[in-house]
Amino acid sequence: MEQSNKGFVLVYGDAFVDYIANDMTNTSFTTYLGGATVNVAAGISRIGAPSALVTITGDDKTSQFVRAELDKEGVNMEYSILMPEKRVSGVYVHLTQECERIFKDYVDETPDLQVLPEQLNEDAFKKASVFNVCSGTMFHPTALATTRKGIEMAKDKGTIIAIDANIRPLRWDSEEVCRETITSFFEDAHILKLTDEELYFLTQTDNLKDGIEVINQFLVPIILITVGANGAYALLNGDIIHVPSEKVEAVDTTGAGDAFMAGVLRFVHFNGLPTTAEELVKCVSFGNKLGAFAATKPGALTALPHYDEIKDWL
Repeated sequence: MEQSNKGFVLVYGDAFVDYIANDMTNTSFTTYLGGATVNVAAGISRIGAPSALVTITGDDKTSQFVRAELDKEGVNMEYSILMPEKRVSGVYVHLTQECERIFKDYVDETPDLQVLPEQLNEDAFKKASVFNVCSGTMFHPTALATTRKGIEMAKDKGTIIAIDANIRPLRWDSEEVCRETITSFFEDAHILKLTDEELYFLTQTDNLKDGIEVINQFLVPIILITVGANGAYALLNGDIIHVPSEKVEAVDTTGAGDAFMAGVLRFVHFNGLPTTAEELVKCVSFGNKLGAFAATKPGALTALPHYDEIKDWL
């Protein structure tokens, strides 16, 4: 039986909901948990590793729904903040006549109500095996300050630091500010996960060879670059390893990256940071399998696997 001397993988970021149209009239909607932060935290828990989420919710029906669903997923919310006036962000997802999903309207009534740096709990970082963040909230000054404080606390406790870029350029004042902010965290990261498009954006290159050459200069011990159906490139202290993906009939790739990251973080929680090429290939292969599995089902969180579905891969 797998064991870890640490309590959980600690994830920080926004709670989010998707209001998905029930049919092509786009007049009635069903609420689902959404967003990369929630997907990764829930995805880790689903595949048999403990996870805890640092986020902020309110006391309205949507916030109550978010907390109830995360509780069902087994995500530890002990270190999250409940502020009655907070409203969870959401997006209305419409269906086209071709049954394709489009993101129509974003809703964020309380963008300035964020987890404050002083609200981070030292005990959470003491118990965490990994502290995982993404850039999804870094455009907001308070969230950025909280992210920096979280990184400091993780470093102080000797916690592994993982960064999933998850870049949304339109949220930022400029592309340059976005690049400078995200890359400023790389010096403290043990694991950095990017898509190939995010690699090109951050390095201002247009091909893998040049992008990898630039990203390697940040000296992150482990860099993971996902390239869709072609799997992932894993960089271990500068050495490049290509890890092919499982061949599947993709239905919807929406949740594939979150499933991949959940798999990587589960591996690290139980096995520690990979230090050899063999260990890293095993870690990334597991993430690739989960990503491929998620791509065979529609949706994001709804597509992420459960333990019973992947236990034979462990």
